[in-house]
Amino acid sequence: MSGSIYGKNFCISTWGESHGKAIGVVVDGCPSGLELDEEDIQAFLDRRKPGQSRFATQRNESDKVEILSGIFDGKTTGAPISLLVKNQDQHSNDYENIASVYRPGHADFTWTQKYGFRDYRGGGRSSGRETIGRVAGGAIAVKILATLGVSIQSYSRKIGEIEISDERFDFNESKKNPFALPDVQIIEKVEQYVQKQMEHQDSVGGIIECKVLSLPVGIGEPVFDKLDANLAKAMLSIGAVKGFEMGDGFASANLKGSEHNDAFRLGKQQAIIKTSNHAGGVLGGISDGSDLVFRVAIKPTASIAQVQSSVNQNNEEVDIQIQGRHDPIIVPRAVVVVESMAALTILDLLLQSMSSRLDKIQKFFHTT
Repeated sequence: MSGSIYGKNFCISTWGESHGKAIGVVVDGCPSGLELDEEDIQAFLDRRKPGQSRFATQRNESDKVEILSGIFDGKTTGAPISLLVKNQDQHSNDYENIASVYRPGHADFTWTQKYGFRDYRGGGRSSGRETIGRVAGGAIAVKILATLGVSIQSYSRKIGEIEISDERFDFNESKKNPFALPDVQIIEKVEQYVQKQMEHQDSVGGIIECKVLSLPVGIGEPVFDKLDANLAKAMLSIGAVKGFEMGDGFASANLKGSEHNDAFRLGKQQAIIKTSNHAGGVLGGISDGSDLVFRVAIKPTASIAQVQSSVNQNNEEVDIQIQGRHDPIIVPRAVVVVESMAALTILDLLLQSMSSRLDKIQKFFHTT
């Protein structure tokens, strides 16, 4: 199986299955000298771990991370950083009744057709639990970006049909409620909506919005490694993501050029800035100095307790009712996954951008 490595300069290689002994990631390309310990990474993993509210799967995992390599005296050495999280609460027996049945909305059918075999225990490698490695690696990328003054805000913009108000936006509020919503006035309404779907043995989707603040101009390459193109790949590689847009996104199709173009003007100290940000912070695949703004659509959880129609591996039509512990809504736990993949993408392209101009290379090596 190929395709478990992401990045060119700052790379992650994730490994492990949902019900295997452990899951983890190897981070390659991390600069030496970064102060890093397990608490830095654990803070991110705690944001995605299960069982944090009644609206998340009750799988009881501590998701405690262990650093196996790449750290000495509390700092990165430049060597690969290997991170491990042990699986402790697998209920593999919950999946035995569907071992030969293709679950609607899951990768069971395509996986079997491609490999002739599948790990039916929680989806195996195709499980959302794979994102542990992404989040662990992303925590390191976030910390490196912070040393450069770059920060990332990710939060739930929409749960089902209920959307936040920009007038009431309070990012700190998103850290206090189980839905990661930055709008305190809609939390009760969302809670009632999700609870109703749970009572009907159904699930809910939503939209996550992400803002990258203080990103310098010049990050991204103009052809195949565009910043927005790489972000799109990063986001769509998350199993639950079914859509991606930057800036005005699909709404751009309804605008005229005079409405969508972001005019330039001179700001403080004669810096060139934009008067609006319809583009979402990217022009020609390269960051333009504005806030980077994008959104992803998260599908409803595929595992629901309702009886559904399916087919088994003997080509027989059957009814299936999925048992076990599953999230009625993935959106809140996916917020940190989106943030992590954004950090990995941006840092990777930032490092690539360091070689784009000869004068900057000469300055770095003190040859001028």
